[in-house]
Amino acid sequence: MLTLRERQINAIKQMLNLNVQQVKVLAAEPIWKILIYDRVGQDIISPIISIKELRELGVTLHVQLHSDRDSIPDVPAIYFCLPTDENLDRIQQDFYGSLYDIYHLNFLAPISRKKIEDLAAAALQAGCVANIHRVYDQYLNFISLEDDFFILKHQKGDQLSYYSINRANARDDEMEVLMDSIVDSLFAVFVTLGNVPIIRCPRNTSAEMVARKLEKKLRENLWDARSNLFHMDATQAGGGMFSFQRPVLLLLDRNIDLATPLHHTWSYQALVHDVLQLGLNLVYVEDDAPSGGTRKKPKACDLDRNDRFWATHKGSPFPTVAEAIQEELESYRNSEEEIKHLKTFMGIDGENEVAFSMVNDTTARLTSAVNSLPQLMEKKRLIDMHTKIATAILNCIKARRLDSFFELEEKIMSKQTLDKPLFELFKDSEFGTIEDKLRLFVIFYICSQNVPEYEMERMKEVLQESGCELSSLAYIQRWKSIMNRSSATNPGTQYEGGGTKTVSMFSKLVSQGSSFVMEGVKNLVVKRHSLPITKLTEQIMESRSNPDTDDYLYLDPKLLKGGDVMPKNRAPFQDAVVFVIGGGNYIEYQNLVDYMRQKQSSNASKRIIYGSTTLTNAQQFLKELSALGSEIKSPVLS
Repeated sequence: MLTLRERQINAIKQMLNLNVQQVKVLAAEPIWKILIYDRVGQDIISPIISIKELRELGVTLHVQLHSDRDSIPDVPAIYFCLPTDENLDRIQQDFYGSLYDIYHLNFLAPISRKKIEDLAAAALQAGCVANIHRVYDQYLNFISLEDDFFILKHQKGDQLSYYSINRANARDDEMEVLMDSIVDSLFAVFVTLGNVPIIRCPRNTSAEMVARKLEKKLRENLWDARSNLFHMDATQAGGGMFSFQRPVLLLLDRNIDLATPLHHTWSYQALVHDVLQLGLNLVYVEDDAPSGGTRKKPKACDLDRNDRFWATHKGSPFPTVAEAIQEELESYRNSEEEIKHLKTFMGIDGENEVAFSMVNDTTARLTSAVNSLPQLMEKKRLIDMHTKIATAILNCIKARRLDSFFELEEKIMSKQTLDKPLFELFKDSEFGTIEDKLRLFVIFYICSQNVPEYEMERMKEVLQESGCELSSLAYIQRWKSIMNRSSATNPGTQYEGGGTKTVSMFSKLVSQGSSFVMEGVKNLVVKRHSLPITKLTEQIMESRSNPDTDDYLYLDPKLLKGGDVMPKNRAPFQDAVVFVIGGGNYIEYQNLVDYMRQKQSSNASKRIIYGSTTLTNAQQFLKELSALGSEIKSPVLS
């Protein structure tokens, strides 16, 4: 069954095939064309289709819409952009300049009737109506980062950030535009999946606003016989992604959990995002020691779906990843030694023509070894890349004591007693950065109950003395008091934490031949636990009565006059799309993946897709909280 990412890839490949269904013909010569995209189109394509794949699809040139471009006749030009006024003005300029002979216009979101009429008028005036071969609404305005993880925006992601949604001076019309853009993208996700969801969300939040608008949009489309995009739905051959059962869309507001986005993490993918600023599956790693005093340009590392090591270990704890890299390196060295040994044994030491002619006449064993060289070279490239990334992370873990922060936060979340008072740790200048300490303190404040005020003030004073900027605390205080009044559960009680135990470091990592000096780093094993969003997802999917979710809206766009209360005896859902308004993170994504694995059985399996307006790491989220806190004039902690 195709995943969301695979469906998006297929839709883009069909678009690049001039919107003709792809036929698998061996060695067929592609039609050569050029691709012109805006920033949003670039963000959508770059994580899922490589430059090599673009070449194979016949794309000889890919350029920005708003760059200076020369006229290229006789070649189809495929446009892939949003139908904004700015983009449409530029397309009209291309018409007037007669840049291309064949235009294929593909808009990421539906173009309005007025805009398409203006475009047609411009084409008529430029005398290029016959050159415009196709105009398509593609419904692809979302970014697939994983098979089961999507976001809505990367560049200019702050437009949909937690700060933008919660800032004090946001006008109603600005919020309407913001919510409409979220609805349009979610609509595109379900058009791509080929299914109409049942929508659940908490009342009186931004999630309800999005849910109501999305239900209206889906219902209007379903009852429009001419432009219904779901007319085949689950009955079509190959079906939607969830063929026989409709999925549930759980819409949540970031406000339900502010601690997890600030949490220090211990899994590989989340560490790469937190420490090395992973973005669109691309991370830049600097060399350890610049040679000759000149600083080298950071190396781009592409963590794509074809990287077997990444696919296997992205959710693993960091020491496990370091051990796996060490094992891969040893396996590679053994293969290399075998080839060298064979060459020496056959008397082929030089890389000359005679040597290669002799290789062709040797045994199947040597032929097999030589044939495996390209795979070995690729394996070596990936090992080197992951060694580079893991070394950069390890340096940060040691410099900032990230293992200790992670261990402490897990203890706080699981309500365990701390070995040492926090203010003593905050006094230690070598214990992490001031940002790390602030993250730890905010998590402590959110999760703790009945802590004396003088103790909080003492910690604040120590943090301020060490140079911490505490404006975010004013906002966190207001948020906590609102949550205490409005929700059935206290925000501090929804975290169960896994708790950790320290085991001895893997023998491979403490041996002399190890690539990683793990001395001083704890090998932490985390107990399986569910984060607040995973708990809510489980309750919604099981359709069981629960005080946390009983009051959630239940909207079914297929019902002409549906209520908003869940029917009794509703069957459990097998499939869910969990969407967070105000920013998501890899910690929650990995926790949902772990929950799915736990629920796998021989006769049934749950499928969950996680999505968010933007992807935010702790540093970015802390900045947003500080900006919101600065808007509150009196930062007093009670």
